[in-house]
Amino acid sequence: MNTLRVLLTGHQGYLGTVMAPVLTAAGHQVVGLDSGLFADSVLGPRPADPPGTRVDLRDITAEHVAGFDAVIHLAALSNDPLGSLAPELTYDINHHASVRLAQLARDAGVGRFLYASTCSVYGASGGDDLVTEDAPLRPVTPYAESKVRVEDDVHALADDDFTPVFMRNATAFGYSPRLRADIVLNNLVGHALLSGEVLVLSDGTPWRPLVHAADIARAFTAALTAPREAVHDRAFNIGSEINNVTVAEIADQVAEAVSGAKVVITGENGADPRSYRVDFSRFRNAVPDFDCEWTVKRGALELADAYRKFDLTREDFEQRFTRLAVLKAASEAGTVDDTLRWRR
Repeated sequence: MNTLRVLLTGHQGYLGTVMAPVLTAAGHQVVGLDSGLFADSVLGPRPADPPGTRVDLRDITAEHVAGFDAVIHLAALSNDPLGSLAPELTYDINHHASVRLAQLARDAGVGRFLYASTCSVYGASGGDDLVTEDAPLRPVTPYAESKVRVEDDVHALADDDFTPVFMRNATAFGYSPRLRADIVLNNLVGHALLSGEVLVLSDGTPWRPLVHAADIARAFTAALTAPREAVHDRAFNIGSEINNVTVAEIADQVAEAVSGAKVVITGENGADPRSYRVDFSRFRNAVPDFDCEWTVKRGALELADAYRKFDLTREDFEQRFTRLAVLKAASEAGTVDDTLRWRR
């Protein structure tokens, strides 16, 4: 077994909380790094985190990356509404601080840098063809634009000793102990349970590629030890073609998972320009032992069971597990400043 010492940024986030135990189970030594902004957004038992450091991504020093074989970089302002609320902070954190982290890692002798990018970089791709990694990048939000910029800048750092890998995750779904309710499937299941309606504010026609948080964790774990020549300085779409679905189809799957729920498509937000179907074959070809295990239907059932088991409330759904609401509450309470750093 190839055991690595791995720095996992964002280990107290939605994806990091799922990924840390997967990496540990694979035999790796995991150390976390997180600002802790969402550490208390927990549904169910509090997770056992790996050892870690609480530090803002913008304040990382060379000491934080010294002695690691690899960095898995998940930490970010993590969705489009957040990015649009404060685009300058999005670029400061998601772009500039991420590139600086990669530079520090390379200088410290870290061999592999796995970056959590997104399929949102394809934006309004148009057409019916499956989008490959070679498609034009058309980001339509500050969040997606920041991801494109990081890919470009970190690509320039690649050399014989430093291997960046750009993991363009489809839209995540599924239960995590640190839940997010502001991503499409998680949101629709919660709304269905709490109100009896699967509420879709768009017209339901946009395509979305989805991927379960556990499959993202497995993909990163596989990329960590894949042969260098298979992954060096390459971008990979992470997901499965079976989970290329329209928003209306997602709603129908939710209605099946939540007995008695009714699909309501209001269309009040109009047509969403973010619509794309994605080809995920490059990663399967590069890492033949990997394939996704979770379907949208199975994920909807898992979420419904977890929400019932842990007594999800409307207040928690709308406040504790919605990233924008958490940050607004922290700001209004004075626990974070205008730059989203903790007040001392």
